[in-house]
Amino acid sequence: MLNKTFLQAGALMALLGVILGAFGAHSLKALLSVERLATFEIGVRYQMYHGMALVLVALLAPYLPKRSIKIAGWFFIAGILLFSGSLYLLACRDIIGLTTWRWLGPLTPIGGVCFIAGWTLLFIAARKVEK
Repeated sequence: MLNKTFLQAGALMALLGVILGAFGAHSLKALLSVERLATFEIGVRYQMYHGMALVLVALLAPYLPKRSIKIAGWFFIAGILLFSGSLYLLACRDIIGLTTWRWLGPLTPIGGVCFIAGWTLLFIAARKVEK
């Protein structure tokens, strides 16, 4: 059966990615340095990639081992929140007054590890599919 949770999460993450991308391109362009804007855009890009990965997980759920595919989906969600979320906050920290929040930086690689774990689990699940 199609995984409704991951389909909805993927659609929501992609929707928010489009909104944040437009916000960055139009509203933040005048407020952020070129480097900070590039950081924000990386967050948007990875959010979009993994929003689509969640849709893929939802569509493949009926055909792959349930445990692996479910954990992969949750890793993708965690990765989006930690990786993209921390990049958004780091890029905009001066604007929103988070200059003393030094702990944000380490969240980005933790989110990246979540993405890697999600893709690894998807790969493992795919290997278990019989021809």
